[in-house]
Amino acid sequence: MKRSICFAAAGFAIFAVANFATAQAKPMHYQLPDETAAFKPGPNRDAVLNNCAACHSADYIQTQPRGPKFTRDFWQAEVTKMIKVYGAPIDDADVAKIVDYLTATY
Repeated sequence: MKRSICFAAAGFAIFAVANFATAQAKPMHYQLPDETAAFKPGPNRDAVLNNCAACHSADYIQTQPRGPKFTRDFWQAEVTKMIKVYGAPIDDADVAKIVDYLTATY
């Protein structure tokens, strides 16, 4: 008898928690700010839009500090880091295109 009461109580608790969680779940809507920048036109811009724009806005890239460090080697290291450290799904064929675009544009 105790066992059936325990099972019934456990079943009720699971049912109550599931219904409470469902009743509390409401769709959330976010209004993202408007873009204030765009990726500059140039060769290989499509490779950047297809691979980088999912995570990075043009605003983000354009607000990075400028200086002599933005060489081809710098951008190669950044793209490699995005792939190896952050798991960016960038095709090998697009890596050089992205590096070329960033080197020429930024």
